[in-house]
Amino acid sequence: MTARRPRPFTISRLPRLLLLGLALMMLAALAVLPRVERYFVIQTAMREEATLRLATQSLRGALARTEVLPGLLAERPILTRILRDPDNQGLVPYANEQLRQSTLTLDVADIWVMDADGLTIAASNYRRDKSFVGRRFDYRPYFRDAIDNGRGRFHALGTTSGQRGYYFAAPILDGTEIVGVIAVKLRLDDFEAAWRESDNTVLVTDQNAVVFLSDREDWRFATLRAIPDGALETIAATRQYPLDRLHPLDATREALAPGHDLVTVRAPGGTEDYVTNTALIASAGWQVMLLTPTRPAILQARQSLALAVLGLMFAGLVAVLYLQRRARLVERLEQQRRYREQLERRVAERTADLNDANARLMQEVEERKSTEDRLRRTQTELVQAGKLAALGQMSAALSHEFNQPLAAVKAYAENAATFLDRDRPAEARDNIGLISQMADRMASISKHLRNFARRPQDKIGAVPLLAVLDDALELMAPKLKAAGAELRFDRPRAEIQVMGGRVRLQQVLVNLLSNALDAMEHHATPIIEITVHSAGGRHRVDVRDRGPGLDDDALAQLFDPFFTTKSPGKGLGLGLSISYNIVRDFGGTLAARNHPEGGAVFSVDLAAADPDTQEAIAAQ
Repeated sequence: MTARRPRPFTISRLPRLLLLGLALMMLAALAVLPRVERYFVIQTAMREEATLRLATQSLRGALARTEVLPGLLAERPILTRILRDPDNQGLVPYANEQLRQSTLTLDVADIWVMDADGLTIAASNYRRDKSFVGRRFDYRPYFRDAIDNGRGRFHALGTTSGQRGYYFAAPILDGTEIVGVIAVKLRLDDFEAAWRESDNTVLVTDQNAVVFLSDREDWRFATLRAIPDGALETIAATRQYPLDRLHPLDATREALAPGHDLVTVRAPGGTEDYVTNTALIASAGWQVMLLTPTRPAILQARQSLALAVLGLMFAGLVAVLYLQRRARLVERLEQQRRYREQLERRVAERTADLNDANARLMQEVEERKSTEDRLRRTQTELVQAGKLAALGQMSAALSHEFNQPLAAVKAYAENAATFLDRDRPAEARDNIGLISQMADRMASISKHLRNFARRPQDKIGAVPLLAVLDDALELMAPKLKAAGAELRFDRPRAEIQVMGGRVRLQQVLVNLLSNALDAMEHHATPIIEITVHSAGGRHRVDVRDRGPGLDDDALAQLFDPFFTTKSPGKGLGLGLSISYNIVRDFGGTLAARNHPEGGAVFSVDLAAADPDTQEAIAAQ
C-alpha cells in the first residue's frame, strides 16, 4: 500500500482559512471582552481618586474652619448681657446687627443666640420673614451637646429656613455659669454647585445611609439601605429630615476591586451604571462617594479590543500575503506592489489612531493641570486655616498682652486727671506720654496680628530675614511669656536678605517656634535657641528645643501630611507639611535632626537674595 501524500497548499483554501481565523478571533474577543471592560472601569476609578480627595478635603476644610467660630463668638461680652437682660430694647437690636455683620464677614449661613431653654434671643436673620428670633431649638442635638459637653455639631434640613446645613454650637458662659448657647450654620449648597461642573456624581451620606448632599437633586434624601425604626424615631424627634421626603434609591451594588464597587441605579429614565470611590469624614460621620459613569470606560475598552483584533487581522493578512508570494512565484513583483499599497493604507489608519490618542492625551494633560491648580488653591486655604488655628491657640496670651497696656492706660489717665486737678501739668504730661507709649505697643501687636492673619501672595523676592524673625518672635512673645520660656538668640548685627515671601516665611518661623514650645510643654522653664548661619551664598536658621527629640519613625515621615507626634486634639499634622512646601517654593529646604546634647533642631535653609539667585529662582 502506498503512503498517502498530503494535499498541497492551494490558493483556493485561503478564503476558508481566513474565515476560520476571523471566527476564532471574534470568539476570543467576545470571551475576553468582560475582563477588558472590567480593567478599564477599574482604571477609570483609580484616576478619579484625586477628584474624590479634592472634594473630601474641601468639605473637611470648610468644617474645620467653621468649627472654631462658635467658641470664639461666645466670648463677646454683649451676648452675656442680652441673655441676662433679653427685654432690653436698646441692646438686642444692636446684638442682632452684630450677628448679621459676622455672618457676612465669616461667610456662613446664620448665627443665633439661645437662652438655657433653647429660646432664640438674637439672630443674624432678624430682618427676614422666617427669622429665628423667638423660636425654640432645644430639640436639636447640637443645643443639648453644647450645654452638656461644651461643643455641639449636627447636620440637618432647617425647619425654619428649609435649607440644608451643618450646625456648630458652643456654650455662652457668665463666669462658670452656662447662660445660653450660640450656634453657627454652615451653608453646603456651594459644594453641590461645584460638583455639578464635573461629569461625576458626588454623594454624601450619614450614618443611616441617607443622602444628605448630592449634585443630583432627585437623589437628595434618598436612602441606600433600610433605616431601622429606632433611627427613624431619632430623625423624627430631632427633625433632622422630613420623613415624607425619605425614599429608597433603587440601586444594586457589586464589589469590583478593593475600594471600588459597581453600582447600578434604576430610574424611570433608564438604568445607569457607575463605578465608586469612597472616603470618610469621621468628624461629621459622613461617607463621601464619587460615582463615575462606566459608559465611557466601556466604550474605550471596546475600541481598544477592536484595535487589537484589527492588529491581529493585519498580522494574518501579512501571513496570507507571504503564503501567496510562495504560491505565486511568477506574480512576485505584482504581489509586492499590492502588499506595499496595503501596508501604506494600514500605516495611514494607524497614524490616524495615534493622532486621536495624542489628542486624548493632551486633553488629559490639561485636566491634570487643572486638578493641580485646584490642589494648589486648596493648599493655600489650608495654609490660611493653619494660621487662623495658630492665632486661636495664642488668643489667651494675646488677650493678656492687650489687657496689661489697657490697665496701664487707665491708671495713667486717672493719674493725669489728678495731676491736672492739682495744677501739676508736667506730671500730667508725663502720664499722657506713657499712655501714648502703651497705645504704640498695642498698635504694634495689632499690626503683627493683622500681617500674620492676612492671605499671603505667591510672589517670591528678596525679604529681610532678621526683620521676619523679629516679627515672628514679637508675635510669639505672649505665648513664650505665658509658658515661662527662655529665648536664646544671638542676633547678627547686619540685616540678611534671602529669597522668599515675607508673610509665608513668617508663618514657617511661627510654626517652628510653636512646635518647639509644644515639645517642652512639661518643662518648668522651656529653652529655645535660635542661630543664624551664612555660607556659600545661603543662609540657615536653626531652631532648637530641649524636648525629648524625635525617633527614627518620626524623622522618616515628619513632613508627611496629617502626621503628628502631638496628643489627640492638639494638632492635625499639617503645620510641618505646609511649612515644608512653603520653603521648597522659595527654592530652599526644611530639615530636622536630633541635637547631640538632647532635643530637636529644625533648619530652614534659604538662598541669598543676589541677582544670580533671583534669576535661578524665577526660572525654577
